[in-house]
Amino acid sequence: MDIKVSHCFILVDDHDKALGFYRDVLGLEVRTDVRFEGMRWVTVSPPNQPELEITIETVDSNPAASAEDKQKQAELLAKGMLRGLIFVTDDVDATFDHIRASGAEVLQEPMDQAYGVRDCAFRDPAGNMIRFNQPRKK
Repeated sequence: MDIKVSHCFILVDDHDKALGFYRDVLGLEVRTDVRFEGMRWVTVSPPNQPELEITIETVDSNPAASAEDKQKQAELLAKGMLRGLIFVTDDVDATFDHIRASGAEVLQEPMDQAYGVRDCAFRDPAGNMIRFNQPRKK
């Protein structure tokens, strides 16, 4: 069996603010930006990984979610309690400098981790933790 990840999801509070980070700062390419029946479907991909689409969705994106569920998601998002994304880079220090220069909130400066990577972390505009790691040379 040959399976691959095609889409993953990240919850944000505002599509346009998220695009300002994921597209304009990180350099991801917008694959889809469609409005339909009051909803918006936005996906972005790393230029070198176009088969993987990161779906940027708001709490209102899931029509099956109850108002209470949407409220709880919004509260968790506001607290920064939802898991984000981890990207791999070939130069975590340069990546850190670039993202920090954009004004993104720094959570962790680059450091060597015991599990074999050098990494750093930021919050996206919605509060999600986004990590960038570089495998350490042995």
